[in-house]
Amino acid sequence: MSAERTASVVRTTKETTISVELAIDGSGAGQMATGVGMLDHLLDQIARHGLFNLTVTATGDLHIDAHHTVEDVAIVLGQAFDRALGDRAGIVRTGHAIVPLDETLALVAVDLSGRGYSVIEMPFTTPVLGTLPTELIPHFLESFARESRSNLHVQIVRAGNSHHVAESVFKALARALDAACRIDPRRSGSIPSTKGSL
Repeated sequence: MSAERTASVVRTTKETTISVELAIDGSGAGQMATGVGMLDHLLDQIARHGLFNLTVTATGDLHIDAHHTVEDVAIVLGQAFDRALGDRAGIVRTGHAIVPLDETLALVAVDLSGRGYSVIEMPFTTPVLGTLPTELIPHFLESFARESRSNLHVQIVRAGNSHHVAESVFKALARALDAACRIDPRRSGSIPSTKGSL
């Protein structure tokens, strides 16, 4: 495992160009410019509440809709976490968080297992938040889980305002990732799996 758990990933297609710079052991510094304001807001929750240093820039075919930009940001962000974690030696591996936001309560659990899988349960009462279709938020999380090779479960324990639903989930995701990414000194750098690899 490298001393600095960082990654810089750029992905360019005919639809989007996405750049992500990530430092897992950061201070919560975030700079987001995706062209989708609500997506920037949610990504900022990951940086600030997970204490990750995160810079995300995206240019995409927003004249069509936000789908490709949102999906591709999730892909590149997931790849950045995967690369920054390296062989995942010494990490705690699992983490969870329960986060309230006024009337809403979100539960997120993550296992940095090396296997991308997700179960996402997020009820929304509005179809769009700003220029971000709410149906793309679970899709973002599914894409992130696949590309970060993580097992991700999201459940809204108590639903309410759609903005609160989305924001509470991303705050909980940030805290769960922070817990799972931490180095456990008791492991002495060993892989946290009975298989010996993740």
